Amino acid sequence: MKTMAFWFAIALALLVPVCGLAEVSFSGTVVAVETVAVSAPFGGMTRDIALKEGDLVAVGDSVATIMTTNVYAPQGGTVSGVFALEGDGAEAIGQRYGAVLYIEPTNRYIVSASTEKAYNNSENKFISVGEVVYLACTKDGSHTGRAVVTKVDASNAASTGNSSYMLEVTAGEFYMGEEVNIYRAADHDAKTRIGRGTVTQNTPIAVTGTGSVLKMHVQPGDVVERGEVLFETVEGVLDGLYAMDNRIVSDVEGVVAKVEMSTGGSVSKGANMITVYPKHAFRLEVAVSEMDLTEIAEGDRVFIEFDYDADGEARCEGIVESISHVSRAESGAAEYSAYIVFEPADDVRLGMSAIAYVGEFEEETEEE
Repeated sequence: MKTMAFWFAIALALLVPVCGLAEVSFSGTVVAVETVAVSAPFGGMTRDIALKEGDLVAVGDSVATIMTTNVYAPQGGTVSGVFALEGDGAEAIGQRYGAVLYIEPTNRYIVSASTEKAYNNSENKFISVGEVVYLACTKDGSHTGRAVVTKVDASNAASTGNSSYMLEVTAGEFYMGEEVNIYRAADHDAKTRIGRGTVTQNTPIAVTGTGSVLKMHVQPGDVVERGEVLFETVEGVLDGLYAMDNRIVSDVEGVVAKVEMSTGGSVSKGANMITVYPKHAFRLEVAVSEMDLTEIAEGDRVFIEFDYDADGEARCEGIVESISHVSRAESGAAEYSAYIVFEPADDVRLGMSAIAYVGEFEEETEEE
């Protein structure tokens, strides 16, 4: 009498499909049929190269960093005009507007002065750049302040006996065009008067640059200090390109075939940084003998098993994309390359071995 276990085994056999593969198979290797270059959108000196040959690279991954040129504020003040946008050529903007941006100096007034009205003392005719002086308006002396000598022109001193000089007002409020007396003493002692001058507006500072503006760090109305970074530039022309930063990133997914740059090397816009085997270019290249050419055709559906995958979990389908018409064998029987398109899993690498089975899986059921 048959046991319950026997009938249970028979039932399982009826339910479980037995999968077989078509007998025609071809051995091959995973290859890439094309390469794609990742080029530099702007030029400069490279640093922090992030990849090496054989690395995986995804879209948006950093390839390298290009060194930028920082442009600093030559003087403290308020940014009054920014004429360049990120991506603009600094020289072109400078030619059109006179500068990439302007800074209104913290010290808003300057004084054009002369020793002509100085107290009649030979010592008062000698003015030194950098010395601190004191001001009082000539009308009633109610407007007072302090200034520093920024420039001296003594070219006419021999003929006229007087020198002209410039002051930058560092303290005090005055009217535009107001005349002031200038003293060496803070109490405005007449004997220390070294001349007279006229108050005018301090000239905005023009800040220029070379190359293309990669990143602006300020905007109109910002108050900056001397030495603060205003903007960054890179070599070459960006043609209005907007770049997030000075990193060059990959626009393709795949495997790095070649790194075509070196740390500290100079690259120009459009130069190849790396060459990539894109993932969409992976193919299984199989060898087909002339005797088996009738067993495979372009457009055939195949099943691929990888040698590294003992459990068959990486098995996938593919389509025969093309079959070469030129033998790849140098001698002996003719042998042709067939290229099979497939969707590579993450574990699949170039150079891996695999077997392609032509035809479909055959599903059979065991009957009692």
